[in-house]
Amino acid sequence: MRKEKYLFTSESVTEGHPDKIADQISDAILDAVLEKDSRGRVACETLVTTGLVFITGEITTSCYIDIPRIARQTLKEIGYTQASFGIDYKSCSVITSISEQSPDIALGVDKDGAGDQGMMFGYATTETPEFMPLPIVLAHRLTRRLAEVRKKKILSYLRPDGKSQVTVEYEDMKPRKVKAVVISAQHSPEVEVEDIEDEIIEKVIMHCIPPEYRNEEISCYVNQTGSFKIGGPQADTGLTGRKIIMDTYGGVGSHGGGCFSGKDPSKVDRSGSYMARYIAKNLVASGIVERCEVQLAYVIGRSEPVSLMIDSFGTKKIPGQEMKKLVEDNFDLSPRGMIKTLDLLRPIYKKTACYGHFGRNEKEFTWERTDLAASLRKQAGL
Repeated sequence: MRKEKYLFTSESVTEGHPDKIADQISDAILDAVLEKDSRGRVACETLVTTGLVFITGEITTSCYIDIPRIARQTLKEIGYTQASFGIDYKSCSVITSISEQSPDIALGVDKDGAGDQGMMFGYATTETPEFMPLPIVLAHRLTRRLAEVRKKKILSYLRPDGKSQVTVEYEDMKPRKVKAVVISAQHSPEVEVEDIEDEIIEKVIMHCIPPEYRNEEISCYVNQTGSFKIGGPQADTGLTGRKIIMDTYGGVGSHGGGCFSGKDPSKVDRSGSYMARYIAKNLVASGIVERCEVQLAYVIGRSEPVSLMIDSFGTKKIPGQEMKKLVEDNFDLSPRGMIKTLDLLRPIYKKTACYGHFGRNEKEFTWERTDLAASLRKQAGL
């Protein structure tokens, strides 16, 4: 029988990409509120463009935070320290327009209900140690490496903005080899394009792609227009929440449509997506399924989800209804329960704003634990 082959592509961007600048500022503001007021409510949106940061949204809190200072510090940490890079943390304008959370929304949240209606998805797979799809794992690895070689002066001509894209060939649902890698890296005007290409292939691409996925057919595309001197907010306006696919699973599986950054965990767009990933990852780690997608759906003001769906893509080892009951018996799916289980009322969110919210082992990412896998396996009788 002929084995089925197909290609799948995912992308990532560096922390200096305009949309990711916006995500980081929004989440830095959220962290500042939660550090002083764990019951604060935050729905914060950021726009960045040439020489300007505009922050708006709804924040209800008992504490004071210096929003312009947070925005400037975030730009500085990313590396926007000169106007020629696209924005300068010292001289840019920071404008704010903040109001309080709508009392109509607060009515539902105050009684521990969901802060809005909506559906959220979580996904996990056995194809990588991170329980993530390989294309998005490699795409994030490449953008992290771009930031690393810039900050460590290994490639001193790089500037903060950048992108990656990885195409993987699958055979019978298993990743076999990387077919193409695309890198776009902002650089100083003094460097020659030919030098950039050779060094990025050597010190970024080959550093990140594991030997088992390399082959003679791999195509590497570096700065294909021939120049990427103008970048950051000078080249492209950035907005919070415009990179939701690379924030999640790189296009594999479904997405409910809501972004995460700038939202406190009473917003189920964030807490529900984290819980769905936690469920999916534990089911896969338990051996009950090899691939899994979990959907949760909520209505504003109600604490229990209106639906729970688990799709195993034909890989489940127990009946679907038994698996659903396992989830209902072992996971508290109320907004309060999700926040408590995953310890979400902490200033942990700025770190999530770059390089994906999933597939990471840092201590802040509690939804990546597989602490229930053994118990689920035992309860399933495997």
